[in-house]
This record gives sequence, C-alpha cells and structure tokens, in this order.
Amino acid sequence: MKHRDSHFQDLSKESLEKAKESFKDVERPGNKKMDVHFSSKKQDWETPQDFFDKLNEEFKFTMDVCATWENFKVEHFYGYRSPTRFVDGLKEPWYGVCWMNSPYGKELKHWVKKAYEESQKGCTVVALLPARTDTSYFHLYMYQKPNVEIRFVRGRLRFVGAPASAPFPSMIVIFRPTQEDETTDDLLYKATKKLGW
Repeated sequence: MKHRDSHFQDLSKESLEKAKESFKDVERPGNKKMDVHFSSKKQDWETPQDFFDKLNEEFKFTMDVCATWENFKVEHFYGYRSPTRFVDGLKEPWYGVCWMNSPYGKELKHWVKKAYEESQKGCTVVALLPARTDTSYFHLYMYQKPNVEIRFVRGRLRFVGAPASAPFPSMIVIFRPTQEDETTDDLLYKATKKLGW
C-alpha cells in the first residue's frame, strides 16, 4: 500500500491546534441551502477529541473528508474551509487513510456509499456512524462485506458541544482497500494543487 509516503506527514497536536487557531474568528455563512454540509444541532456534531485521538493513534489519518473550519480533525480536509470556500468531499477523490464523521441527515447514505467506493479504489476510510443496522445502506455497503470491519461503540458518545449524550448508539466502520492504491501520489498532488495545501 502506498499510504505511507513522503507526502503524508504525521501532525503534532500543536500544529493541528495552530491550524485550528487560524480559523477561530471565521463566521458561518447564512446560506440555508449550504447548511446541509454544516455542523448543526440536528445532523452534525464534532467528534470527542479523546475518542478521535485513540483512533488516530491506530490509523494515522491523512485527511478528514467531511469537516468545517470549526471541527476539522486532520489538517487536510474537505468541506467548509471558510465561509466562501467549500470543497465537496462527495465529489472529490479521497486518498490515504480518511476520517469521516459526516452529517447524520438524509445525505448520510451518500457518504457511506462514497466511503465504500473510495475503499474500492485503494483508500482506507474510518467512519463514525449511527448504529442503524436496519437501514438499506448498512446492508448494501457494510454488513458481511469482506473488506469492512464494524466496531460497535459501548455506551453513548457525547459529542463536542452537545448538552447530553447522543440519543443513538454509534459504531466505527472501517472500509479497507480491496486493491493497491497506485495513484495515491497523483491524487494527493492534484488535491494539494487545487486546495492550496
């Protein structure tokens, strides 16, 4: 696998905090049509940092595929990078080892499908999802798939900023590659050039 190359550098907590500090005074846009991709009380909560840190220690994430400047966990991320700059992770190629905590609304099924498809192209995708085993996307893209590992989270997570624990159980789903990623360098080069990373 070509997920550990010279382009992928492990970031210290200090450098990540410094990156987040540069976004702290940015205000949210008021465009309601764009809110579907945003953190919101109904759909998208920030992952608890200690929970993420344990996973990051195991997987060494190279990008966050669905984030905002307020809640990104990895320096390279898709989503709202500022009020006027949005990069749609559903339309862009993913690379390396990806973290995904997508909005939990109706579009969740599209993120799960994308995670599965990107794993077919060589990515590893680690997704924090509601443990909804009765959904069609669970059976289509996760259940009994040879390249998918499901870890049910014990208890209920309390997301950052939430007044209480989540009203639903959670699971970590790992979509592992089914083939060698021969284009990791090319994809990373295109992403960094396009996004100015």
